[in-house]
Amino acid sequence: MDKRFAVILAAGKGTRMKSKLYKVLHPVCGKPMVEHVADEALKLSLAKLVTIVGHGAEDVKKQLGQKSDYAIQAEQLGTAHAVKQAKPFLHGEKGVTIVICGDTPLLTAETMEAMLNEHTNKGAKATVLTAVAEDPAGYGRIIRSEDGAVQKIVEHKDASEQERLVKEINTGTYCFDNEALFRVIEQVSNENAQGEYYLPDVIEILKDEGETVAAYQTGNFQETLGVNDRVALSQAEMYMKERINKRHMQNGVTLIDPMNTYISPDARIGQDTVIYPGTVLKGQAEIGDECVIGPHTEIEDSSIGSRTVIKQSVVNRSKVGNDVNIGPFAHIRPDSAIGNEVKIGNFVEIKKTQFGDRSKASHLSYIGDAEVGTDVNLGCGSITVNYDGKKKYLTKIEDGAFIGCNSNLVAPVTVGEGAYVAAGSTVTEDVPGEALAIARARQVNKEDYVKNIHKK
Repeated sequence: MDKRFAVILAAGKGTRMKSKLYKVLHPVCGKPMVEHVADEALKLSLAKLVTIVGHGAEDVKKQLGQKSDYAIQAEQLGTAHAVKQAKPFLHGEKGVTIVICGDTPLLTAETMEAMLNEHTNKGAKATVLTAVAEDPAGYGRIIRSEDGAVQKIVEHKDASEQERLVKEINTGTYCFDNEALFRVIEQVSNENAQGEYYLPDVIEILKDEGETVAAYQTGNFQETLGVNDRVALSQAEMYMKERINKRHMQNGVTLIDPMNTYISPDARIGQDTVIYPGTVLKGQAEIGDECVIGPHTEIEDSSIGSRTVIKQSVVNRSKVGNDVNIGPFAHIRPDSAIGNEVKIGNFVEIKKTQFGDRSKASHLSYIGDAEVGTDVNLGCGSITVNYDGKKKYLTKIEDGAFIGCNSNLVAPVTVGEGAYVAAGSTVTEDVPGEALAIARARQVNKEDYVKNIHKK
């Protein structure tokens, strides 16, 4: 197989977005458009990926990192001019180069693979990806000869009335013989109404030279959607959400209401898991088998074990074990590790804590910067007092300890194995194993106090 290369065009600012955020960095299902494009392109076994950056170059580089090489287009002088910036990386290479717009987040590797195969099978020097649009207004048209060969690509404004009736449109994605591309691109002129260098002119030059130009028509127009404004962004979001949700349902996940379930393209979900409406799975969320998630639950960059139930709660950058019950209205904050068979109940907040197997915090507690052992019971209102205004301190609660309701554990402090803390205590010193700590004032009853107050 010939070596494959890809060029992503991502230099435009995207003024129609009316945003301080550069166009290709606008997210679709939580992932920037340009990263969708790069990740799909990288599935093609590329020898090299080059992203053309201009506006927001540093932000794009930060997002894609080492996935790509980068070429700067200091002035946006057209698509051919943009591709030309990749010449230092690709000049002289033998193989096929695919050119993709960074604002086409729905384009799949499968479609690009099919186009590359068509290009190879036809022995073409250039192949354009086309689609059929019900309303082709504004798109360049693919004009074919009677035998189906590509005769020309004509822009909408230059098309005749007869040509405007054609519904097969140019999607703006191409593949080229790499050597031919960088030879011919030098011949592209900017003698046109916009004064720009257009990539389709490369195709016209190759055709005039007698080279074979092919077209591959995708059956899915949605894939070719280019996002230029917020309306198109919302359409891309809808199409991507439908695609992601359909894939999970086909893999054995039950989505009670797919229209109101939002799943990251990078999320993984096990079989027989049930997702209720209002659930949002962000980033690298990973859910095990036979879980129940939601309703109205947010999980981001976290791993959830099998048979775990999470209702009306938030889990962020943490790990949750098997057979855990969380919520409603719990918050698992970053860097927490929840063991197996754990109960985290309503209005409990866990932060940067190791929470051992079979332990419980059933309601109204804050457990932060802590190591909680196995089989620990934290009563209602238990708090680890971890912050003195300058530094955070560690609380250790060893296996089998019992923390009574409304207890404050003032860190740094350790409650030993099997120890008890009496309800209402404020513990400032270590509690030995199997001891009972009582840290509260003795009760004093003032007889006739209320009666005397009323007399006054």
